[in-house]
Amino acid sequence: MADIPSRPLEGVRVIELGNYIAAPTAGRLLADFGAEVIKIERPRTGDELRNWRLYKGSTSMLFRTINRNKKSVVLDLRSEAGKDAVKALVAESDVLLENFRPGTLEKWGLGPEVLNSINPELVISRISAFGQTGPLSPRPGFAAVAEAFSGFRNLVGDPDRAPVRVGVSIGDSIAGLYAAFGVVMSLFQRETRRSSDGASTPLRDRVIDVALHEAMFSMMESLIPDYQAYGVTRERTGGRMEGIAPSNAYICGDGASIVVAGNGDSIYQRYMETIGRPDLASDTGLQTNADRWARREELDAAIGEWAAARTSEEALRILDEAGVPAGPIYTAADISVDAQYEARHMIQHFDVSTGDEVLPNVGFPGIVPVIGDQSLPIQHLGPDLGEHTHEVLADLLGLTEEQIASVTG
Repeated sequence: MADIPSRPLEGVRVIELGNYIAAPTAGRLLADFGAEVIKIERPRTGDELRNWRLYKGSTSMLFRTINRNKKSVVLDLRSEAGKDAVKALVAESDVLLENFRPGTLEKWGLGPEVLNSINPELVISRISAFGQTGPLSPRPGFAAVAEAFSGFRNLVGDPDRAPVRVGVSIGDSIAGLYAAFGVVMSLFQRETRRSSDGASTPLRDRVIDVALHEAMFSMMESLIPDYQAYGVTRERTGGRMEGIAPSNAYICGDGASIVVAGNGDSIYQRYMETIGRPDLASDTGLQTNADRWARREELDAAIGEWAAARTSEEALRILDEAGVPAGPIYTAADISVDAQYEARHMIQHFDVSTGDEVLPNVGFPGIVPVIGDQSLPIQHLGPDLGEHTHEVLADLLGLTEEQIASVTG
């Protein structure tokens, strides 16, 4: 491997009071790029994600993935000693992440004003279903509810069936991306003000408020402008994208499906010539996306007929040679052996403990975005519960063994 670029967030310390996926995703992104992320977990059970999609043992691969590069510290936040330990950690940190129901930190005596009194430069990132303000803010909610509320869920699936969910927790993950971005913006602003006039950043500018539904709503492109300007209500279109054609998935003769995105005007011409339909290429009624969308069924039928007469490998080769954007629909097995993923170090292998046994050479997704020519190396997988409790509480806070026992429950 070439020289490893430095990690730009080295020297930043983050306290993560997060469960499940949203705040831990933000923590993972910050940890991937060098921040010291101290994940606070409840005694005995820890983050509930340890048991999600648990096929063996006591710690899931999902937890190992989302909580990589972090430290795990057990603290009992139901006790005053545990809360005092969090406050002591806050005094030594730059960022606090949380994704509890609004008001929870305040009930614990750990609201932003209290944290600010301890550390007046702390950046606080708060993720919740509907944000910290507004009439719905007190409501609990997972990403499924937020995806529906944002308008996203209404566009996923086929038009003659109920909306469906995508196969990952996309709402949580996008909220985590926004939270991490907000943290980095706030840290940048803090350092800029320090260097310019030494001024501190007001608390309101250091509280990052991420609502799950707003994170998904921000992905909805021109959904609202199109509706309010033209009265257009977008509908579910299955494998297509509203107003863009031809772009869809097609079943080849070997039973495998491929995706072809031939909707650009010049690409469309090559595409139709390549599948042996010059009549469709030259048709004056198919020269714009709007025209092609109106005749999408006709186009998909022609493309489907061509694809069905070829294997997926043959079809992709022909389309690639013609400069038509196309690709296979990969499974985990396909990704695991793909040369492009390997070249950019996007699958990194570890011997990993399930809690009951060690599984050798298991692949995990690499770090995005790439700095340099390939993914930064993952430093370690999501830790065992409380793996770093003594290191952090003794070395950073100077607690004795007796004090550590009192705060960990």
